[in-house]
Amino acid sequence: MSCKGNDRHSSCVCEVLRAIKDLQDAADRDDCRGCKDCLAEPLGDLAGVRDTADTRVFTLTLKDGSPFFAFFKPEHSHHGHCDACVSIFFRVEEVFDNCCARLRALRPIKDGRVVNLADGYGIDLCKVCEVETFEKTFSCITVDLNCFCAVQCIKDIDLDICD
Repeated sequence: MSCKGNDRHSSCVCEVLRAIKDLQDAADRDDCRGCKDCLAEPLGDLAGVRDTADTRVFTLTLKDGSPFFAFFKPEHSHHGHCDACVSIFFRVEEVFDNCCARLRALRPIKDGRVVNLADGYGIDLCKVCEVETFEKTFSCITVDLNCFCAVQCIKDIDLDICD
């Protein structure tokens, strides 16, 4: 099965991720480059755009309509509880070549704990609604953006990331 479309240069998902990356680059923190009005230009339905944001959180939808997910390395477990290591939430780190991208998996959080989104071999969509915020991970994945049919912007947040 190939992800390639008819024209690899016309992917709308690719163009949106390039625009998100440009916004993130223009929104570096004060201690990085001195910008305060960060990510002010919305790309989607964003509630509560903050002026200290350095990350536009988004999800990707596969061509079969299911959410794309990636694994991340858990930092530690709490009192014998194994933190989930699957996320559908990402930060774009780089878009390169013919619509390839390096994405950082973001840890979904509720009440200070990781939300376990895994449900067998898929994603528990009811658990997605429980997510309140996100934390950065050091787990990245390289993807072909032509494999996706949709990108949904979720929220602008400050993950304290300096490029």
